[in-house]
Amino acid sequence: MNWLEFEQEAISKGYKHICGVDEAGRGPLAGPVCAAAVILPENTIIEGVNDSKKLSEKKREALFEVIKANAVSYSIAYSSVEEIESMNILNATMLAMKRAVEGLDVKADYAMIDGNRLPDLAIDSEFIIKGDAKSVSIACASILAKVSRDRLLYKYAEEYPEYGFDKHKGYGTKAHTQAIKEYGPCPYHRMSFLKKILK
Repeated sequence: MNWLEFEQEAISKGYKHICGVDEAGRGPLAGPVCAAAVILPENTIIEGVNDSKKLSEKKREALFEVIKANAVSYSIAYSSVEEIESMNILNATMLAMKRAVEGLDVKADYAMIDGNRLPDLAIDSEFIIKGDAKSVSIACASILAKVSRDRLLYKYAEEYPEYGFDKHKGYGTKAHTQAIKEYGPCPYHRMSFLKKILK
């Protein structure tokens, strides 16, 4: 497998600053959705990088620092619980991705987006289904997004220990849904995601 296939194809078309973009946190019942954009130096593969879901938390944490140190530019952005509630999770995810791309210090001229749709960007872009397993830039973005969001949920766990955010990161585990039934939702919960639980 060629980790650089999509990057090299974009370079061959004349693009110079190609960013990979991915998100974390579309599915959870609580917390914002996080997106990251990463521009790597041309023909760079960072050893150990993979789709963030295939890596241990310890490995992701270590790679988080390596990616930031090696990237030409990176940006991490969020859409809040309020935005998720007002515009739905898909639109909020697209907004977070747009913010991540627009937040890059070195402006990207091409974006590769993980998934099957594109945010509203002012630059050329393509979506790549399962991109985090095909493109090193997208895989790096997936790690930055996942680690950033997880760190936020650890903070929520200190504030609201009864929900166990440090364990499930807001996903709808049995323990989490039980806690919601027992204590009711907290301000970080996405109310539109809780309809079945709070019946």
